[in-house]
Order: sequence, then C-alpha cells, then structure tokens
Amino acid sequence: MVILLTVIHVLVCFFLVVVVLLQSGKAADLAGAFGGMGSQTAFGPRGSATILSKATTIAAVLFMLVSFALSIAATRQGAGSSTVLDKRPATKQQSAPAPGAPAPAPQQQKAPTK
Repeated sequence: MVILLTVIHVLVCFFLVVVVLLQSGKAADLAGAFGGMGSQTAFGPRGSATILSKATTIAAVLFMLVSFALSIAATRQGAGSSTVLDKRPATKQQSAPAPGAPAPAPQQQKAPTK
C-alpha cells in the first residue's frame, strides 16, 4: 500500500511541476510591469480559469491528499517498531553537581579489623 501511494505521489509531483511551469504569470506582458493591468484590483485582473489553472488546483489537492495518506500509512506501519534512539546502547552518565552546591565529601574506606 505504501509503495502504491509513493508511486502515485511521485507521479503527481512530476505532473504538478510540469503544469506549473507551463503557465504564464499574471504580469507576463510589458504593461504589467508598469501597473497597466487592472490597477483597481488588488491582485490584477481575474480572468476565467484556464485548463492549466484547473489542472494545477486538482494536482495540488491530490498532492496534499496523497501526502496525508502516506503520513497515516507510515504512522500505522511503524507503530510497533522502535526508533533509532530506542536502539542506542544505554550508558551511565553521572550527573554533575549543581553550580554553587558543595562538593560531596570523599568516602573513606575503613581498615579491616583482625
């Protein structure tokens, strides 16, 4: 299942990149450089949606849905496995005394009695 989703994800990514690169910007002509394109609107004139803009929207939604599905699949698949931090060997670390705290007194060994 994860492999199928990954293949779909890669194909959608390539399609999205191609569709975005094929589009021309809103200010592609010379008049857009000097503010000649619909100065009354905030983002320029809004024309009808082209096939490329609709394809971009669909590809972006598919990309998000497949990304979400992949994250869910990876979480469910890895629920019983351990992480890299769980696999590291346990080490004993002695904690350093807090700054300003008195140093612990050295322990003296008692001489054996006969």
